[in-house]
Formats: sequence, structure tokens, C-alpha cells
Amino acid sequence: MTYELEPSGERVIEDAYWNSLGGYVIYLMHIASYRFARDYCAGKRVLDLGCGSGYGAASLAGTAESIVAVDISREAIEFASERYRAPNLSFRQIHAGSALPFADETFDVVLSFQVIEHVADEAGYLREARRVLKPGGHMIIVTPDRRLRLLPFQKPWNRWHLREYSAAALRRVVTPWLQVRSVLRMGAPDHIAQVETRRYRVAKWLLLPVTLPFLPESFRRWALDAVHRIRGQGKAVKAADATAPMDFDFDETALMIAPDVPNPLNLVLVARKPDSGDA
Repeated sequence: MTYELEPSGERVIEDAYWNSLGGYVIYLMHIASYRFARDYCAGKRVLDLGCGSGYGAASLAGTAESIVAVDISREAIEFASERYRAPNLSFRQIHAGSALPFADETFDVVLSFQVIEHVADEAGYLREARRVLKPGGHMIIVTPDRRLRLLPFQKPWNRWHLREYSAAALRRVVTPWLQVRSVLRMGAPDHIAQVETRRYRVAKWLLLPVTLPFLPESFRRWALDAVHRIRGQGKAVKAADATAPMDFDFDETALMIAPDVPNPLNLVLVARKPDSGDA
């Protein structure tokens, strides 16, 4: 059986994002996250917590000792399992709100890329990540930086996001569970970032009437769902099919991850589980 998966801004499928500049920049933001994690994952047991279509986990299979990639979407796991295969790579469905199906202190590294903004129970999510991490292990979280995306008081215009973080807010959320080592930003030069920053400007002003902070969450979601239905969604991609990308003359190395970058698009937080003997 050949599995299909519909693309969305929350579930990046390589083929669906290679053939337009806007899609390609979004794709590179995801690839840059995995590239940043590569050194942390070298020779390690890795959990990709929210793997989507699986391309990122597959990109680390040649670096990690082993990588287990999980997602709540059955369709995503079926797609990933068919398309990406390696002896040390496995895909597994998990269930939202349930404990992770792994023993304590199983993994050296936990990756959480574009996931925490979707999670209703932040504390439970981070508690489980901490539980399955070995002492001294690292968690890397990548999530949208609200600085350019939203007005200071605004709720997310992305219908799937429950919240979006400032650097300070993300640090506050993680600190009770792990030692935060750094909070960095991912950005890009103007000629690359402008396709994203332009999208942000249009969305935050166009959708401001339905993302005001005093409006009920149910109304925000209803209104944004209606916008999504009107806009439609990309064509489903078959796992067995693959298309070549267009050539845009730049790749993920054009994106920068540092404390201060131009055009901040994402936050990149690195945290560590204390060793048993740490105070």
C-alpha cells in the first residue's frame, strides 16, 4: 500500500515545499533546525518528539546511534515509515496527553521542533521529555518567535497554534523542568527572510479582528478554520513518489542561529537534564 499525506504549514513534506520560494524558505527553516541538532545527536540515542512526515529524523539517521521518531498523526507515521528507511531509524505513533511509551532515561537527546506551540499541557509535555532523557542529556526546542509574527497582545493567527513565545516566555516555561543552556534565534538575510516576514505582516493585520486577546478561543479557532477552508490545502503527496526541488541558489546554510540575528523567525532553546549529582 502507498500512503498519502496532505501538506500543511504544520506538517512539512519535502516535495510540497520545494517548488515555490515561500514554501522553500519554510522547508529550509525546518532543515536548519535538524542541521543545528546534528552535533548534539552524533553517536547518541535520539527521540524526535513530533516528527511529522519524517524527513528530519531521516536526515539524522547517518549521525545518531539510533533515532526513534514519534508523532500523534497515524497518517504521518505511515507516510514516514514507507518513505524513509534506515536500520537505526524507527517511526511510532503516540497519543496526545498520554505518557510516552518509553522507559525512564532512555534517550540522550530529545528534539522538539515546531511542536510545543501546539501542546495544551506544556508542563506534562516537558515532564515526559525530562523523564525519558538520561541525566546530562539535552533537549532542543525550536518554535516560532512571536517578535515579528504578532503584535504584543495578539493571539496566534496560525489556527493550530495555542500560543507563540517570546524568548523570555519560552525560558520561563522550560526552566522548572530542565537547565536552560541557551535561547538563540534563527534568522536570515533580508532577501531570503522577506518572503516570510511579508507573510507575517499580512496575516497579523488581516486576521487581527479574530485574534484579539479578549475574544473566546472557540471563536478564534472557528474563524481561522473558516479562513483555512476558503484558502484550501495543498495536494496530497504519495510516499512512494518524489520530485526534484527547484534551484533557488541558496540552502539552509543561509539561515543563521545565534543570540542576535537579522529577521528573527524561530526561537532555538537548548536545555539539559541535570546529572544525578548536580545540585
